[in-house]
Order: sequence, then structure tokens, then C-alpha cells
Amino acid sequence: MQRIHKLFALYLLGLACFIGLVGWAEHAGLSRQWIGPIFLFVPVMMYATIGVWGRTADSEEYYVAGRRIPPIYNGMATAADWMSAASFLSLSGALYLQGFAGTSQQPGGLAYLLGWTGGFVLVALLIAPQLRALNLYTLPDFFQLRYGGRWPRVIAALAAVMCSFSYVVAQIYAVGLIASRLTGVQFEIGIMLGLGGVLVCSFLGGMRAITWTQVAQYVMILLAFLIPVSWLAYQRLGNPVAAVAYTQELGKIAEYEKALLSDPAERDVELVYLQRGMVFESRLRNIPAALEAERERLRELVHQLRISNADLGQVLAAGRELAALPQDETTAREQWTAAMHENYARAQPLGGTPQHTVPYAVIPGVAEAAQVQEDVSRRNFLALMFCLMLGTAGLPHLLTRYYTLPTPAAARRSVAWTLFFVVLLYTSAPALAALVKLQVMQTLVGSNFDALPTWIAQWTRVDGSLLSIEDVNGDGIVQWGEIRLGADLIMLATPELGGLPFVVSGLVAAGGLAAALSTADGLLLTISNALVRDLYLVERGKSVTPQQRVILSKFTLLMVALAAAAVASVRSSGILVLVSASFSIAASAFVPAMLLGLYWKGATRQGAVWGMLAGLGITLYYMVVNAWPARATGWQSAQYSHLWWGIQPTLAAVFGVPAGLLVIWVVSNLSRRKGGVAAVQSEQQR
Repeated sequence: MQRIHKLFALYLLGLACFIGLVGWAEHAGLSRQWIGPIFLFVPVMMYATIGVWGRTADSEEYYVAGRRIPPIYNGMATAADWMSAASFLSLSGALYLQGFAGTSQQPGGLAYLLGWTGGFVLVALLIAPQLRALNLYTLPDFFQLRYGGRWPRVIAALAAVMCSFSYVVAQIYAVGLIASRLTGVQFEIGIMLGLGGVLVCSFLGGMRAITWTQVAQYVMILLAFLIPVSWLAYQRLGNPVAAVAYTQELGKIAEYEKALLSDPAERDVELVYLQRGMVFESRLRNIPAALEAERERLRELVHQLRISNADLGQVLAAGRELAALPQDETTAREQWTAAMHENYARAQPLGGTPQHTVPYAVIPGVAEAAQVQEDVSRRNFLALMFCLMLGTAGLPHLLTRYYTLPTPAAARRSVAWTLFFVVLLYTSAPALAALVKLQVMQTLVGSNFDALPTWIAQWTRVDGSLLSIEDVNGDGIVQWGEIRLGADLIMLATPELGGLPFVVSGLVAAGGLAAALSTADGLLLTISNALVRDLYLVERGKSVTPQQRVILSKFTLLMVALAAAAVASVRSSGILVLVSASFSIAASAFVPAMLLGLYWKGATRQGAVWGMLAGLGITLYYMVVNAWPARATGWQSAQYSHLWWGIQPTLAAVFGVPAGLLVIWVVSNLSRRKGGVAAVQSEQQR
């Protein structure tokens, strides 16, 4: 322990010196073009060094780090594993866009805080110590040990791959986003740059290397989150403790929102978006004719601009618009449907965002549907908490972290440390969202388009869906409704929005990168272990040495990482959407059979199999039926979905978990009765 403490203290000292040195270099005139790559490559090389130091071919070290990680450091590693891109990048963004409670289409940001932290209480009380006492390697190991037979382990392994893959895609998407912002390279190239850091850490040393890398990454995450929010709080309020100081700003936000609701310029913006939405709606009535008419109009526009010797920029803009036109009817329907709903949403008061502090908020000004929206908002808020709490208790990559501890008592202490390290950041997330929203209202809203800061154009080039500001009413003044900020951008843009030194921007990006890398490491290891240990080797009955098993797991990990990078490069959905879906899958597939297996002797193999299939099947059915037609855009409309009681698709575990519990109970009782007294005695002995 003394040696570990000394190494950790040296790491803290080295990290502080690195940040201070880059800050001094910026003050001395170092270009921002160098600061970004420095904060990308130096931390990644540092993690890679730890990964090389922790390399191993021993199976016990590779899968469970020798079961000798101290509880406090495992708590740090688990917190880093938990502080994924969703927590670091998107949580404050969700609070910014959805307020505390959200709307009927978007559950509020506070549900993420309450659900995720509550999930760790379940892990500490009901799961982690019990699983650690069994001396297992993977979560599917438990299902085979408890229920026996082939199918419980197979279903658990497939579910682990499914929920972990959607989760890791979100992390690699964040890696590409941050790397492209820091270096200026294309998004797809940024993914590959960050993926190299993931592979070096997880490929060489497995759980041993990942654990100590995640300890280092947690420190980076903590500094990257607390420094900007504390700096912004001190700058605005004179108090660096943002979690305490920001509450006095909530009243100012409410006053600004009230002023925006009565601003005539905001009404003009809403009218423009309403008209745009009606245009797209009219196109959808006859897509082939509308597509041909729009194509002909743009061709004629390009022709007229050329023969009239118009400005080259206008000609290029018209040409890009023509090239971006959908090439077939199916693509046109998807794009125009999404554009119609987006414009209709932005045509609502406050640009479709709820009032920040109103519980179970509704869209202001839509009085006739207020009660219905409030009821649906409340149901989605509670459903999100339910899914996140049980999803936390069922995530394979999280539960296997507690296999690395020496004893069950150490597992319980480690969960307590994890909660402590998570709360350090989570208490500041609402403060950051409120401070950024107030900063936008006071500095951007009402400013001239000609005087916008340069960082806005830089982020727009990275991804137009993350940030766009358009003068839709043509008055040259920025209105609230004309600003579109994506949830994944709020944290990354905070230093630039608050006018902080660029070294803080680099630090925030490095923290987001650490959050994504740490979670991706654990997820990739979980997927490769499920495919190799729990499916291939068990099903084929291969007799291989532990060293050969480790090598096979490493190369499987490499293939999975490349596949996840390919999916992330499509950019089909936001980070929170993918993460919420993975939590629902984990909750419905694992939690019912795991809890009943631990605490009810009457649970049988048949009950577990049918219960896991029922819970997972209902969850996937609900997601596919509702989310696929809308391409998982992050919101749903009752007109285009088959929602049950207004519950959003990514929260399908609210139906899958009760169904799984009920099926396990019914089938277990039926199978025990059918088997007679001999079967009961055999089951009890087993």
C-alpha cells in the first residue's frame, strides 16, 4: 500500500506540473493550435505507459487483476469506469436543455443523477458482496453456477454483448468528437486516434492494466470537471463552491425565461420555424413530386446565379444545397420527417425547451395539453430513474469491477468509495448547467451576429448538429430560439463560453477523453470475455491453456473495437440515447434472474431462461417498434410511434423488468410442480 500511495502521489504531482506548464506556455504565447494536440497526446501516452506497465499474460491478472486491488483505488477505477461520456459530456447538457424535470418527450436531467447514484446503493446492498464471494470471472459465470445448464449462460453472454456494444459505441463517438476538436482532424480520423489509446490500455494488460489506467483517468476527470465549473462560479458569484453558490442564479434564469416568453422578436423566430415545419409537412404528402420540384428549383437557381455572375459564395452555397438533396424517396422521407419535427419543436415557446426549474414541466403557452404533458413527463421521469437504477445494478462491466477485490467486505467498502467519488462530480453538474444557461442568456442572446466569438464557428465546423446559430428572422440580433446547442457540447464549450484560458478548454477535452476511454476499456474487455470465455470456449468445449485464452480474448477485443468505431462513425444518435438503451437492456436481461437467483431458492433453470427471454424480448420489441422508424433521434411523437402510456423507447425496461420477474416466478413454480417431489429435492440439493 505504501508503494501504491507513493506512485499515486508522484502521478498527482506530475499531472499538476503538466497542467501548470501548459498554462504558463499559453501565457508566454504558445498557440492554441499546439495546446489542443498536447492535451490529446500527452494524457493518452500517459495512459498507454500505464497499460504497458500493467501488461500480463496471466489469466488471473488479465480477467480480475489478481483479486488484490485496494477498495479505495477500486472505487476510483469504478468511478472512472462509471463516469462515461454520458456523465461527463452529456449530463450537464441534458440539464441545460431539459431543465430539472424535462418534458413529455425528454425526461429531465435530475433523473439521471438520482437514478445513477441510487443504482450504486442497490449494488452495495444486494449484489456486489454476494457476487464477489463466489470467486467468478464474468457475469455469465454466475448464471451458469446458479442455474446450471447451457442456456442461462448463453443468454447472459449475448445480452452482455448487446448492452455493452451500444454503450461502447457512445464512448467511441465521444472520443471522435473530442479528438477532432482538439486536433482539427476529421471526426472519423479522431475516432481512430482515440481508439489507439483505448486498445493500448485494454489490449495488453486486461483488467490489471485497465484498473490502474482508470485510477489515473479519474483524477483527470475530476480536475477537468471541477476546475471550469468552480472558476465560472467564482467569476460570476465570488464563490468557487458551485454546488452551493449556483442556487441564487436559478431565480435569474426564471426571470430571463419570463422575459423571453413575452419578447416579440422570439415570436418572429417561432413563426419562421413554424412555416418551415409546414413546408416539410407539405412535401411529405407527395414525396416524389416534391423531390423532383425541389431538385428542379435548385438547378434553376444555380443556373441563374452563374449566368448573372453572382457572388461565388452564393453559387457554392446553392450547389451544396443541391448536392445535399435526398437521392431517393426513402431517404427524403426520413430526412424531411426529422426536419419537420425539429422545426415544429423549435417553433414552441423558448425554442421548445422547458422552463428550467418547473417540476414536470410542460411547453409554455400550450395550455390545452398542459395536464396531459405533465402526466407523461412525470411518468417518463420516474421510468428513467427506474431504468437507470436497475441498469446500474445489472451492467456487466460495472459488476465485474468488484471481482478484483480481495474479500466481499472489501467489495462493500469499494462501492462506498465509488459513491463518494461519483458524488464529487454529480453535485456540480446541475450547477454547471444553470451557470452556462445564464451565461448564454446574458452574453449571446441580444448580441449582434457580426460580433459572435470565433469558437462558435470552430464548433460548427466540427458538427453542425452540436451547435448552430442562424438569423432566421433577419434582424441581425441573436435570439434564444435561434441558438441550437447539443447536449454533448455544453461541457466542452463551457470554458470558451465563460472566457476562460484555452488551457482550461484543453483540460476539459482531456477529461472528456479520459471519461470515454476509461469506460470503453471496461466495455471492450467485457464484450471480448463474453464472446471468448462464455460463448466460444464453453460451447466448443475447447481445451486451451490460460495463456492461449488470454491471447484469443485480446484479438477479439481488437475486432470488437474496430466494429464499434465503424458504427460510431455513422453518428446516428446522441450519447444519452445510446446509453439509456444499454441500461434498459442490462436491467431487463440480468436483474430479475440475478436477484431471484441470489435471494430465492425456488428459482429454476427453466424460469430463469424464459424470464430472461421475456424481459429482454419485450424491451427490444418496444425499442425497435418505436425507435427504429425515427432513427433514434432522441425524441418521439405519438403520431409516429406506438408508445405505451407515453413511455419513451429507451426506457423499455420499465416493462421488461416486471415481465421478467413475473415469468421467472410463474415458470419456476410450474416447473417445480411438474417435476414432482424428486425434482424438488434435486433442486434443493443443487
